[in-house]
Amino acid sequence: MTKKKESISVGAPRRAAVSVATDKKTLESICGMGARVVKQSLAEIDPFVDVPQRTLSNTTYNERKRLLEMGQSKLRRNLFNTAQAKKFMQTLLLSKGCKDLIEARKTLSLRGMYYMSLHSIPGTKEKTFAGQDESDGILEDIEVAMETLRENLHLFAKKRGTMVGNITVRDNGDEIDCRRMGTGGYAIPSICEPGVLEFGKCEAKFVLHVEKDTVWSRFNEDRFWEKHNCILTEGSGQPPRGVRRLLSRLNRELGLPVYCLLDCDPWGHYIFSVIKQGSINLAFESSRLAIPDAKFLGIRAADYERCGLKDDVKIELNDRDTERAKQIAEYPWFLGNKPWQKEIQRMLRNGFKMEVESLITKNISYVTEVYVPERLKAKDWLE
Repeated sequence: MTKKKESISVGAPRRAAVSVATDKKTLESICGMGARVVKQSLAEIDPFVDVPQRTLSNTTYNERKRLLEMGQSKLRRNLFNTAQAKKFMQTLLLSKGCKDLIEARKTLSLRGMYYMSLHSIPGTKEKTFAGQDESDGILEDIEVAMETLRENLHLFAKKRGTMVGNITVRDNGDEIDCRRMGTGGYAIPSICEPGVLEFGKCEAKFVLHVEKDTVWSRFNEDRFWEKHNCILTEGSGQPPRGVRRLLSRLNRELGLPVYCLLDCDPWGHYIFSVIKQGSINLAFESSRLAIPDAKFLGIRAADYERCGLKDDVKIELNDRDTERAKQIAEYPWFLGNKPWQKEIQRMLRNGFKMEVESLITKNISYVTEVYVPERLKAKDWLE
């Protein structure tokens, strides 16, 4: 008799290997919530669900772990509260959708789940969701309320992010040599758990993460990863969970240092904060996603002068930039960090921001042949 496999991997385009035991636990959580709502209704109690608050006020910084963590505060959503009824019903609707997926042993994209749950309320013109953003937010609520992960709900996000370098990976059983990916690179999947993505032969000494694909393309074309024996990744701006999870695994499991080459602006600083400490919105996943030892390689506020850049590269800070920079400076993990306080204050005094692409004004390959190699050699980075 053929032994029954302990994992399932069905669905497309990206299949999640979730253990039968995990599926059982997740189903118990979902059904448990439904049973509580039924019990409340039968007892003529206003039905409710409790969801942990994903806000700054309910987020703490653990100095020992150097990670953001979610607090204990919760929001109660009641059916008979006009301000909360819609979210209450959305929570139950999407929970049922996830239950159906798990029972069918199939996966679905976030976009697909949105459409699967989208319909008009009978007798009205009211739709269940105004847009996918609304659906995605509720799904994150379900994750944290169930103390589970998106992968365990059999959901995946759109792929965003690219990798190339001295490493071989096995993606859902297929062996991929990231040294032979041409100009396009390996598309980082949204689910980077060990059951789906495994590491093979790795010769790289570090990971260089850049903010945008345009910068990544310059490094790839110049074969930076080959010359400096590294892995090169990009996250198309704010890196999605898949990219952050991959970077975290490369750092924790393979011991590879992670250096970040990001823009000199409040948004580049925020991206680094998210990579290093985790995000306020997803504080419940910091232990999986954050990299406390990540290092900020640049661009720096002092680079305008020390690199001899022209006025053309200056992008004036607007009021929103200034306000955001001051907010970031007040983050507990930046507040006591003198080098970062100095960096942010210098940018504000400059009155302008700069993109990594500004270094092209020196030379088309200045960033790959001079800037990054010199910063790495001098250990000139922020932590």
